[in-house]
Amino acid sequence: QVQLVESGGGSVQAGGSLRLSCAASGIIFSIDAMGWYRQAPGKQRELVATITSGGNTNYADFVKGRFTISRDNAKNTVYLQMNSLKPEDTAVYYCHADGRRWNGVPWSSWGQGTQVTVSS
Repeated sequence: QVQLVESGGGSVQAGGSLRLSCAASGIIFSIDAMGWYRQAPGKQRELVATITSGGNTNYADFVKGRFTISRDNAKNTVYLQMNSLKPEDTAVYYCHADGRRWNGVPWSSWGQGTQVTVSS
């Protein structure tokens, strides 16, 4: 069982910044991709950014140039630095990670979500 715990959400005015963190704990043999997704009220959950264990990143077009994803493999932690926030970035942000157990069986986990609210 792998648990993901997010922190760093909150309320900010448009143009402001927030940094989200997500730490993985539990019986972890390896973590492959880590990433952030978000879900706004009445909308489907969507990908924000992902990062592989080797540091390759992928961003949704709507955050390119504003958000930066990074990870600390020694701490099993992924971060999302969000700059130039817009009201449309308001959503619950979820951390996701996947990897493999010692026996090669893959695992996948979601965090509980953290609210980000951007006011105009």
